[in-house]
Amino acid sequence: MVKDIKRISVWSGPRNISTALMYSFAQRKDTKVFDEPLYAFYLKNSNAKAYHPGAQNILETMENDGQKVVDMMINSSESDVLFYKNMTHHLLDLNRSFMKNLTNVILTRNPIDMLPSFDKVIQNPTLDDVGYKLHTELIEGFRKNDIDFVVLDSKNVLLNPEGVLKQLCDHIGIPFDENMLKWEPSQRLEDGVWSKYWYDNVHKSSGFSEYKPKIVPFPKHLESLLNECLPHYKELRKLALI
Repeated sequence: MVKDIKRISVWSGPRNISTALMYSFAQRKDTKVFDEPLYAFYLKNSNAKAYHPGAQNILETMENDGQKVVDMMINSSESDVLFYKNMTHHLLDLNRSFMKNLTNVILTRNPIDMLPSFDKVIQNPTLDDVGYKLHTELIEGFRKNDIDFVVLDSKNVLLNPEGVLKQLCDHIGIPFDENMLKWEPSQRLEDGVWSKYWYDNVHKSSGFSEYKPKIVPFPKHLESLLNECLPHYKELRKLALI
């Protein structure tokens, strides 16, 4: 009998609780997680290598060939459930037909919350850096090509982690596991070499954090980018599990 492997790819924007979601799935005994396998491909083929922290180390330690990464994603058989945490902007111009072999999860977050957080690491980001337009374009392609997808909003996950994860597992076709709601505060072996720049809060966490709206004023220098992101986010939010 051919093994029925569930291959999940999260297509996230940055600072969207994607690492917490990866840690959640890593608690499952039937699941192996992979942290941003397309990152080096993205850096090699974009100008992001000039401003992403740790770029040279990423390029030297990860597979740079995007097609080889895709082949790995659709052919690996290391576990019953394979969870790939990806960033939407890492796709660049890759042929996207491979997505038919995946359960595709779009992970978004209100740009009012996300942009100031991202700007602390990568200053003055652009629309291409943060993923919102790429997300709506990806969904358009999914619909056109009849490719399976589901949308998660980070806020909804934080407000109701058990409820949203149960719906997500049902969509994937796997049983919900209560272990997905908690973990020991620590790093994971699967963490990318960039974790020291981005994962500090997750390493201190023991589960999904309580949602807390931003109380500081929104940075003025990000207002034009916010206005570009909001129409895309509003479309994504309409589709998100609650």
